[in-house]
Formats: sequence, structure tokens, C-alpha cells
Amino acid sequence: MSVTEPLAGNIFAIKRYALHDGPDLRVTIFFKGCPLSCLWCHNPEGLNFGKEILTQVDRCVGCGACQASCPTGALSQGPHWRDHVRCTVCGICAQVCPALAHECIGQTLTVAQVMAEIAKEAPFFEGTSGGVTFSGGEPLAQPDFLLALLRACGQRGWHRAVDTSAWVSWEIFQKILKVTDIFLIDLKHMDACEHKKLTGVDNVIILDNARRLAHSGAKIYFRMPLIPGLNDQSTNLEHTAEFILSLPIAPSIDLLPYHGTAKNKYMKLGRDYPGENLHTADHKAISQAAALFQRRGLTVRIGG
Repeated sequence: MSVTEPLAGNIFAIKRYALHDGPDLRVTIFFKGCPLSCLWCHNPEGLNFGKEILTQVDRCVGCGACQASCPTGALSQGPHWRDHVRCTVCGICAQVCPALAHECIGQTLTVAQVMAEIAKEAPFFEGTSGGVTFSGGEPLAQPDFLLALLRACGQRGWHRAVDTSAWVSWEIFQKILKVTDIFLIDLKHMDACEHKKLTGVDNVIILDNARRLAHSGAKIYFRMPLIPGLNDQSTNLEHTAEFILSLPIAPSIDLLPYHGTAKNKYMKLGRDYPGENLHTADHKAISQAAALFQRRGLTVRIGG
């Protein structure tokens, strides 16, 4: 008789004491893999579905342990450190490095293992409006794993939020709709062509799913990453407000001002930073965007 393998998924982080991933204090589970490639992505370690090695060069003590242990000869000291063609992401370098200069990003966990991690933090959010947020990457790219976790959290009475790009089929949303308490959805740009330039995909599916969710009675927190010069034009802000106001939900939006703190992550992953020429959203830009939304009748919150 064959033994059924327990359902498992790929995640890259578990964030405790999260205050910006939904209401109140939360635990955020970050799923690995995303169909979008936003220029400003602050979680580049969540873009790829497979494991990756992150290298922090300034931690290296020059012992040579990683080079000696690498089975494919993919490592060397110097500006390019890792030959990504040779590297098989076996993780041995991370295991042998005494200075923790290498870190393996991404792990496969079962539903039971994730639930055990969440349970450790439950005393801090039980009895409040806090709970668990599933983010990424894109959690809906692993729908069966997500569904099982949402159901398990519901059985414990834990509030469940799903932070999603909404760039998935409506059929997938239908699977999780009844077991999700709130959806967090970014409105990155209202023009389909501009959206594709900025994220790699257009927004037709995203906006259609948002409409369907709203009309199904789902609770939605809309958020907008505010990127100077890319989506902070008054025309785009007006269209964003019009879209939200057209839906049968409480008219509100969370503004997420862009910052370039993720640049160091790209460097550690051996990638070029696509947001090299982006500028941080200053107080004036944030205030102007907030004022426009407020004039249109939206409740505005800075941060998520």
C-alpha cells in the first residue's frame, strides 16, 4: 500500500510581530515564487520558485571553506563570487561557512510544520483583530498548499489575510474565497500597458478579479506602492480612486511609499537591481497623493 506524502509548499520566510501586513499584530508566511517582476520589488528572494543562495560578501573571513566544499567549483573569491551556471544550489556552502556569509533561501515545509510555527506566536494575536497573513512572492501560485493552510487556520479561529497580486485565474480565487477573511491587493498602475512595463504583466486579470471579489462580498484592503515618476501622476491617482469608488466596499487605500532598501538583497543574490534609477517617495509626494485620495472621499493610511 502506497503512503501519501503530506502536502507541502515552498516558503522563504516567516515574519513574526508583523504590523504592516493586515490588521493588528500578525505572523506573515512568505511563499516563494511570483508571476510578476516589479521594478521596485522589495522581496527579490521571493521571485523565483526554487531555492537560492544569498551571499553577504562583507561577512567573508577568507577561510576558503566554501570553495573547498563546493562540488561543482562554482565559488571563487572576488567580485563575482558565484558562477550561477555551475551552481546547483545544493546549499553546502551555507552549511560549512563559519561566518554565515552564505544563506540558503527557500525551504519546503508541510502544512503541519507551518502551523506549528504559527502556533508559537498565537498567544500574541489571539483575542485581537490580528492573525496570519500569507504573502510572497505569490501565495496563490501554490493554491492547494495555501488552501490547506487557510482551512487549518480557520479551524483554530485565527484571522486569515491573503496578500496577492491577484494575477491568477478566478477559479483559484473561488477555491479560497470562503476561507479568507481579508485580501490585500496592490493597485500598481491603472493603465494596462504601463502596468506591463512596470511589472511584466498587464492588469486586466487583476482588475477583473478585484471587481469579482468586491461583488462577492469579500473584504479587500487596496494598497498602492507609490513610485515617484512611475505611478504618482495625478491622472493615475484619479483613475485609481475612481476604480475603488466604483466597487461595493469601504473606500480606502493604503499608500506604500517606495524606498530602495531592497538593493542590498539583489546584490547578495548576485542580481542587478532593476530599480537603480528609482527615487524614494518624499514627504511632499506622499502628502499630495494622500490629499488627492482624501478629496475623492477615500480613507488613506500611510503604510500597509
